[in-house]
Amino acid sequence: MEDVELDSSELGTREYWQEAYRTELVNFERYGDTGDVWFGEDSAHRVIDWICKCGASKDTAVIDLGCGNGYTLLELARQGFTNLLGVDYCPEAFVLAKKISKEDFPNIKYKIFDIIMGDVTDLGSKFGIIHDKGTYDAISLSPVEPKQQREKYIDQVAMMMDDNGLFIITSCNWTEEELIKHFSERLKLKYVIPSPKFKFGGKEGSVVSSVVFQKK
Repeated sequence: MEDVELDSSELGTREYWQEAYRTELVNFERYGDTGDVWFGEDSAHRVIDWICKCGASKDTAVIDLGCGNGYTLLELARQGFTNLLGVDYCPEAFVLAKKISKEDFPNIKYKIFDIIMGDVTDLGSKFGIIHDKGTYDAISLSPVEPKQQREKYIDQVAMMMDDNGLFIITSCNWTEEELIKHFSERLKLKYVIPSPKFKFGGKEGSVVSSVVFQKK
């Protein structure tokens, strides 16, 4: 059965995110407000807790795709992870994340990088943990060839994983079943991180889906 694409949205455009992070940067500089945690702190900490308990070494190479304000990396640094890289295609997000982390965690690295257009070899070595919370969703909402962009994203993720690497994705637009289908050609399912369930109209679902993959 052919995948049904999501309706396009301004959230799938670079311009939207540049403006959003431009505003967050101003708010941080004026008021010290570090900005939103997309999908909420509870969702983020379920993933962070899983990473901390999965047996990964604290010097594992970790990359956060579409890192935004760097929240996930900051929390991992607080848990003792030392080899952390955040990438985002918005220069405004890059500047914001660096400003937020520089006092307490200056060793977190950040780079302006477009996961669709960029060359993953420019990121250096491959990664033991790849994290995404919302970037695949934004790509899926693109008004320009979202299916082709999703497929390129999946290829890029597979290329940057080391042989024992893990890819952890959180989505509010795709169910865990849909995510497993999307990534199954390149990766295999390792674990579904439990999320709170709700019932509506006799059906059960989750507000967000968090799924862990590994290489085949």
